[in-house]
Amino acid sequence: MVDRYLKVVTPEDNVATALRDVAAGETVDVGVGDESRTVEIVDDVEFGHKVAIEDIDEGDTVYKYGLSIGYASRPIEAGEWVHVHNVDSNYGRGDLAGSAADRDPAEAIHE
Repeated sequence: MVDRYLKVVTPEDNVATALRDVAAGETVDVGVGDESRTVEIVDDVEFGHKVAIEDIDEGDTVYKYGLSIGYASRPIEAGEWVHVHNVDSNYGRGDLAGSAADRDPAEAIHE
């Protein structure tokens, strides 16, 4: 049975949203598409915040809801809290005009 404490919307997502506070050290199963993935939580993650469901390399695109929300500013380990301390957001960034954040989301997730 897949634990529904983390919500992933599309299989392309590499982060999930916490549907309750999750504590460092917890092991949580999360549904990703038709599969289940087990994630050991590294940091305390508050309700509504993001947690990495796979390792994300520095510079890689961070996907939530099938959309690019930014780029990893450093390597992010699966289970880590994902927030402004490790992601450079691309929302409202004029210097990123023409980037994945500004195109059709259906195209952006396949880059």
